[in-house]
Amino acid sequence: MERKLRDSLQQGIYKVINPFVKGLIKIGLTPNAVTTIGLILNIGVAVIFVLGAEKSNRGDMSYIGWGGALVLFAGLFDMLDGQVARLGNMSSKFGALYDSVLDRYSEMIMFLGICYYLVAHHYFLSSLFAFIALIGSMMVSYTRARAEGLGVECKGGLMQRPERVVTIGVFAIACGIAGHFIGGNYKVYVPGISFHVFETMSVFTMPITIMALLTNITAVKRLQEAKKGLEAQEFNERKGNNKAALIAGLVLLTSLGSALPFNANAQGSDPSPITFPTPKDISNQLFYLQRDPNTNTIICQLNVDKHGVVNKEQPVNVFWMRYGDNGEKKDLSYIQRKFAYGIISKDLGNGNFELRFTSHKKLPMYLNKSAADKKYHVFATINNKKMQLERIFLRIEGGTFWFPNVKYVEIRGVDAAEPSKVLIERIKV
Repeated sequence: MERKLRDSLQQGIYKVINPFVKGLIKIGLTPNAVTTIGLILNIGVAVIFVLGAEKSNRGDMSYIGWGGALVLFAGLFDMLDGQVARLGNMSSKFGALYDSVLDRYSEMIMFLGICYYLVAHHYFLSSLFAFIALIGSMMVSYTRARAEGLGVECKGGLMQRPERVVTIGVFAIACGIAGHFIGGNYKVYVPGISFHVFETMSVFTMPITIMALLTNITAVKRLQEAKKGLEAQEFNERKGNNKAALIAGLVLLTSLGSALPFNANAQGSDPSPITFPTPKDISNQLFYLQRDPNTNTIICQLNVDKHGVVNKEQPVNVFWMRYGDNGEKKDLSYIQRKFAYGIISKDLGNGNFELRFTSHKKLPMYLNKSAADKKYHVFATINNKKMQLERIFLRIEGGTFWFPNVKYVEIRGVDAAEPSKVLIERIKV
């Protein structure tokens, strides 16, 4: 619910700023240039707070108000750079890294100015909470980056960067306005308490204190979320067990599959003599399985509803694309579904699922979102390499229907840690 609300708000903001974004693209601004402008503006925020510390007295809240206004304006560029990249088709991996690094610099520089101001005007306790808020802010961002580097999506929480920017900006402006109308030295006392319980500066410092608490809670929750995701991806089987499980399961799959007449079109000595098609135009395809002696292909497809939400009871659809029969799509038979190609799933929480073929339950696969493209894929560890599965192929030459002669099993996919790297593992039987 929280994420859907955030996404709705974000899409609404994008509709408002998109005309401005298109204008930036027309004048030739790149996403990295927009990110750099955001950093420069945040340096300006720190300068305003430092000037306020040096040139104003304790009761002057005007510098805080102007600093808050510039915080919000600088925060706008955090959204603009991403939209410039998307609408201008200028996305790049380095651009994403550059954006993340400069966002961290921007936030630390902003907090530097705030802490300097608070210390200079003797708000020592408030400056301590501001520093704790800075620690929490950095850990929220670092926890997500580190988890995604390990292949686990890690989002959520109450104090992500947009919330932090809005909180500081809005309440800094409110503090400046309050100082103008009620005075910077306004204090509230409660009978029986020797110190004041509220003053004008509290309009700015109390939200920072709350932020100090919530940012660190968010970081801890993200750590817990990452822990669940990483545990879902861990495999207990050693290299030999993985190979044996894969081969045993796929041999049984082949023996229970349909056997159609052999169709020979020589390609070479070692590969199959059949020219296998590559499945196309299949929405939400996860991976597919092919084998001699025909081109009929098993498709494993992500099962989502009309809103794009994964069906937790049955996250994967499995069906035939019978290329040997004019490309007809066909459901699995009862025997194929219960004893061969069917998939048993287990919901691990947070959008992660454990998958196993019904024919051999010792081969674990994991369905979860990739940190690279934010889409669902199936992962498995083959020969100590974590692979995003794309194709499984059995090379069969002779044998009988129930005991085929499997020459090798070939698994193709991409490296989970480096999606641009293609992996092909061939296991000889």
